[in-house]
Amino acid sequence: MSEQTTANSLADLKNLVQGTPAAAGSEAAPVREPKRDAQGRAYATGSRKESVARVWVKPGKGTITINDKPQGKYFARPVLRMLIAQPFLVADRYQQFDVIATVAGGGLSGQAGAVRHGISRALCNYEPELRAILKKAGFLTRDPRAVERKKYGKMKARRSFQFSKR
Repeated sequence: MSEQTTANSLADLKNLVQGTPAAAGSEAAPVREPKRDAQGRAYATGSRKESVARVWVKPGKGTITINDKPQGKYFARPVLRMLIAQPFLVADRYQQFDVIATVAGGGLSGQAGAVRHGISRALCNYEPELRAILKKAGFLTRDPRAVERKKYGKMKARRSFQFSKR
């Protein structure tokens, strides 16, 4: 009975855990390897609302091409171009990578969010050390917000028909 290994206090439990070989050899974070193809590019898929973007990132001068058009022509609004540049600015890699993206579905705002998500994931595949920075900024999380469905008896998702007293 005296040689039983039951922990009576937190200190005893801590000693038991520290004594196990699995706890002593475990590392804090897994070591990630860069994922690049034969041309030295990293690939990732980004999504937002109904849009899906396929993104390739490679070292270069900072040119961004979306659906075979320059980003200034495809995304005319400066807000959307700023959205796409955010992962590079946060990672301190602005104008160091060329981006080739094909995006489909949804509107321009959703497509810009999808490209940003894809760029962030592709940067993580190219340089795994950037993962912590991009994750903290929230660029690796897919934005779950989507359009609410229309309900029966309503004009839209929540808008009711106009009430008539008589």
